[in-house]
Formats: sequence, C-alpha cells, structure tokens
Amino acid sequence: MRHQMPYAAPGQVVGLLGGSFDPAHQGHVHITREALKRFGLDKVWWLVSPGNPLKERGPAPLEERLIHARQVMRHPRVEVTDIEARLGTRYTAQSLSKLQALYPRVHFVWLMGADNLAQFHLWQDWQEIIDTVPIGVLARPGQRLSARMSRAATLYAPYRIPGRFGHLLARSQPPAWCFVNLPMINVSSTAIRASGAWSA
Repeated sequence: MRHQMPYAAPGQVVGLLGGSFDPAHQGHVHITREALKRFGLDKVWWLVSPGNPLKERGPAPLEERLIHARQVMRHPRVEVTDIEARLGTRYTAQSLSKLQALYPRVHFVWLMGADNLAQFHLWQDWQEIIDTVPIGVLARPGQRLSARMSRAATLYAPYRIPGRFGHLLARSQPPAWCFVNLPMINVSSTAIRASGAWSA
C-alpha cells in the first residue's frame, strides 16, 4: 500500500486536514497555509473523505471532489489525497491508527476549524484522537466562542498551548492542542452548495 500513499520522511511533521471538501474553497486554502506557518509543519495532507458520518446526505462523488480540491489547493508542501478511501477507514481515529502504523517515525498533527472543535465530542472515539496526536485548531467565522466553550476544550483545558507558542505543538506529547485566531475568510461549502455554484 505504501507506494500508493504520499511520501513523508522520518522526523517530518505532517498536518492532516480531513473533511468532505464538498466543495473545497478558499477558506480551506487559507487555514492550510496558516497552519503550515503557525504550527511549523513540513507538509499538510488533505484527507478528502469518502463520506462524513455526521451528515445525512452523501457528498458529491469522491473523484470529482478530489479533482476540484487539487485545482483549488496549489502549494508545493500540500497534497490532496484519498488516503481514507485507500485505508478503508470511516472514522478519524481509525485513520490515525493506520497512518501511525504506516509512518511510525512521522509526527502527525490533526488540523480542524473551530467549528469542528465545537462538535468534536460527537466524533467516534474523540478522546482517543486527542490522546493520540496534537491538535491544531484554526478559528473560523462565528465559531470562536462555541469552540472555546465546547466539551472538548473544557475537558482538555490543562493541555492547551497558547497560540503564540503554536510552533511547539507538533513536538508536544499528546494530549496537546492549540487554538489560533486567523484573519477571517467567510466562506463555507454549505453556502457554496446552496448558491448552486457547486453541482458535482
């Protein structure tokens, strides 16, 4: 399987940004570029998921979402992947477990928007995720307060790294998480679909 997977050298730090990317947009690009800088990442891999277990309606076909995402996200240190489809995993905790087995000497950081932190406690095995890899949280429009008051943020408050020390996150022993505020780009996949601009 390794020859079909993206390359990461031992010791490198790879940020993982998962989601349906239905469709990918400039908000995803913005937080990816900021994550590379704020968290001192060597690379970011987008994990375009086969489907989101928390959503009732299925997304557009995976291949169409991958093609569009690769057109939107152009950066030499960012790779758009179908890793979860290749691994046959449905949940983030499963994907992380398999990735760590495949890349035992790579440091992974899970990346998420603040909107995901607000509902993180609804994810399958969410505490296993935060106990397994450092987590970088990037603020998005309208979600700062709900994210900071969320069950995950409250329970793991002692393990929060201040935003100004975000560059230390990747080498921190889990549980460890960092919340950084970004200049906002107020765009969402939901709004794009509702406008009819994405019809894949």
